[in-house]
Amino acid sequence: MLARTTTVAFEGLEARPVDVQCAVSPGLPGFSIVGLPDKAVSEARDRIRTALSELGIALPSKKVTINLSPADVPKEGAHFDLPIALAVLAALELVPLDKVARSLSIGEMSLDGGLIAVAGALPAAMTAAALDAVLFCPEVCGPEAAWVGAAAVYAAPSIKALMDHLTGASPLPEATAGHVPTPSGGPCLRDVRGQERAKRALEIAAAGRHHLFMVGPPGAGKSMLAARLPGLLPPLSAMESLETSMIHSLAGTLDEGGILYRRPFQEPHHTASVAAIAGGGKRAGPGQISLAHNGVLFMDEFPEFPRAVLETLRQPIETGEVTIARANAHVRYPCRFLLVAAANPCRCGMLFDPGLACSRAPNCGEDYMGKISGPLMDRFDLRLEIPAVEVSDLALPPAGDTSKEVALRVAAARNVQAARYAGRDEITVNADVSGDLLMEVAATDPEGQDILLKATDRFRLSARGYHRVLKVARTIADLDGSELVRRVHIAEALSYRLVSGA
Repeated sequence: MLARTTTVAFEGLEARPVDVQCAVSPGLPGFSIVGLPDKAVSEARDRIRTALSELGIALPSKKVTINLSPADVPKEGAHFDLPIALAVLAALELVPLDKVARSLSIGEMSLDGGLIAVAGALPAAMTAAALDAVLFCPEVCGPEAAWVGAAAVYAAPSIKALMDHLTGASPLPEATAGHVPTPSGGPCLRDVRGQERAKRALEIAAAGRHHLFMVGPPGAGKSMLAARLPGLLPPLSAMESLETSMIHSLAGTLDEGGILYRRPFQEPHHTASVAAIAGGGKRAGPGQISLAHNGVLFMDEFPEFPRAVLETLRQPIETGEVTIARANAHVRYPCRFLLVAAANPCRCGMLFDPGLACSRAPNCGEDYMGKISGPLMDRFDLRLEIPAVEVSDLALPPAGDTSKEVALRVAAARNVQAARYAGRDEITVNADVSGDLLMEVAATDPEGQDILLKATDRFRLSARGYHRVLKVARTIADLDGSELVRRVHIAEALSYRLVSGA
């Protein structure tokens, strides 16, 4: 979305129309902002007047009026400094009006005329490319904005350098994309001793983007397992990389000149607020669930999170997007993430060990896990108990497949799903499927259908639980290279739904 500086008027003189655009929010599909203007941008007048004075440019002593339109778009922060300054310079005929009018600009100005980095350079460049316009931005933002490639980006260290470029006195070179380091190997799944069933669950979760809930005593390896999940996921595609990087650019978490080249892994602390998890704050910025878009959101000590935070997750898990409603803005961010939650079985964590459990067992476990509502728990496709690791397992040499070997199987299953759902923009993996399409792609043999119906009746699975078992079974069949979902696939999928205390 754009804010457009439409008119610069000097008191007592004829108003001079100047059309300057400032990219202030992403042009990403699925994003929208509606609200009232903010007053924070008013400080720009003092910064711009002082900066121009430092350059020897004296503004008329009369009052200068800057009209920002449309009026109902929120305007806040220092993003508008550079476009307002360019509008004033064009009105004074110090820079060519035609060059300014065909550009977008974004940047904060210091009192000496230097241009300071602001968040959102990448989505600004995406918007410039969509409008076939040139982007002017601070020098520090250039390597980030240049990743789009479809728009000419000129990054200037100061307003003076940009004026020289516009007048032809000293043209600026086009900015080049920042350097992306070679991805490191990361932690390997083989480092985790024992826990073979949990490793299998990680593989299934990665293959179909199925949400995973792990419950086990302290030290069983829950955090180690979760940290190795990003290494099993396929690399970000070019579109996913830009989409995810734009969100991080808005949050100001991108490395200087960088772009995300591997899937994000967000692990908020259990003291995080609703605004920190879902997004919000004064500027309705993205939260942890949006920063984990196309990646992994790991929530350790899951029952310790405030109840309001946990319930906030329910709708984003289903829809893949979150809407932040504020008095002056409504912002929608994508948040298609893989949720991994870990919990101790009770507050002391020793519920599964009769010799160490507290005197309140098993009631303490029921009270502790009762903090997680049934509807939220129902949204986890995979649930499993993580037993304590035996000392004998720690003494054995590493066993099992490496992360690279598992990642190859996950990639093969993802390729099968990509071919199956080709042409369906909203569906990329089995976790996204629903309705008639799910019943079509997860067709089972008679034996598999029989065991699923019996389990649904015996364990009182909800309609959502029934469908999630089918989705997981479809992913297991993909990993197995089977076109048909068979009894063995249904049985394994059911084994991940039946966890005591969850």
